[in-house]
Amino acid sequence: MITAICAIALVIVHLFSGKLQFLNTKLRSRWLSFGSGVSVAYVFVHVLPELSKAQVTLQSSLDIRLAFLEHHVYLVALLGLGVFYGLERFANKSRQHNQKTGKGDITSSGVFWIHIASFAVYNALIGYLLVHREESSIKSLLFFSFAMGLHFVVNDNGLRENHKQAYDRIGRWLLVAAIIVGWAIGIGTVIHQAAVAVLFAFLAGGIVLNVLKEELPEQRESRFWAFALGALGYAILLLAF
Repeated sequence: MITAICAIALVIVHLFSGKLQFLNTKLRSRWLSFGSGVSVAYVFVHVLPELSKAQVTLQSSLDIRLAFLEHHVYLVALLGLGVFYGLERFANKSRQHNQKTGKGDITSSGVFWIHIASFAVYNALIGYLLVHREESSIKSLLFFSFAMGLHFVVNDNGLRENHKQAYDRIGRWLLVAAIIVGWAIGIGTVIHQAAVAVLFAFLAGGIVLNVLKEELPEQRESRFWAFALGALGYAILLLAF
């Protein structure tokens, strides 16, 4: 039941993050940077240590022919980062091309569907991990849900900037559906702990990239101190509990 409540909470974030009034004020960049800091803190303080433990589980589960992949969990995290970096470059190139050809500051239809489909898989993975994580306690679930909720606010902002009205009209509803689908799959299936480690690793890489792409470019007007406050505050909270 509690995983269902968390899934519904994440759905609400996607549906209404665009209507949050503070994101339309001067405080917008501070709140987004704060949310980014929380997401990164969760990855580095909680996820990566869990991946270190999962590395042992995964190694014992692999075929002997793959034993040379001593750090394969971290390679999966790197893969997640690389995949979402490629998607972001793909979307930016499309926007730049449309701007130059007078088609507006928006991605093409094909890029929109590829981008949304990729983030739908991303959201489905998060929905699945609401049910199956490395640590299955309620405390872990709440920390995960809170971090992902703020992460969704940051992601929504970037997707809305790339795809404009198409995101609100179609994209966000597909991402909402993906969360529910991922959660439902998690309720109906149980996979090996090693597979959970791989999924968590891919998600970690995706989170890091999706946060950094919002924070690093100068045009984002990100706020370092808000980012640092979110990262430090949530790291302390994770370590304290």
